[in-house]
Amino acid sequence: MVHKSWGAPAPASVRDRTRTDRISTPIDETFTRLEARAAEREAQAREREAVRQARRQADVELTATDPHRAAAQRHRGSGRRDIVREQRNTTSYTMIVDADRIRTLARRGASPSSLASVFNLSIEEIADMLARQD
Repeated sequence: MVHKSWGAPAPASVRDRTRTDRISTPIDETFTRLEARAAEREAQAREREAVRQARRQADVELTATDPHRAAAQRHRGSGRRDIVREQRNTTSYTMIVDADRIRTLARRGASPSSLASVFNLSIEEIADMLARQD
């Protein structure tokens, strides 16, 4: 039994009134409301898709101009492949021609022709350096 200080339950007449109000709402009104909600959801879905397409197009345009962005957006496997390697302009670099360095490279297996092409020297100059033991 419920104590009277907790308050009395709603009278049956109030419950009956709300039930009859719900039942008395026309069915057409419910269908109209459902159709309006469906149309609204469809319009929102179209709007989201348009925004998605615009974002994809903007990404494609940015990717076309920036190779680093394209590399960063690629699906990567293991390892670090998101950095685009660029060829350096080495035309202004000066090659240090050191006889000891050339001898060391030759001892490690570099051929005189490869040393000549790397150091921009003739094969005879490389052979002379390898023959001398300073």
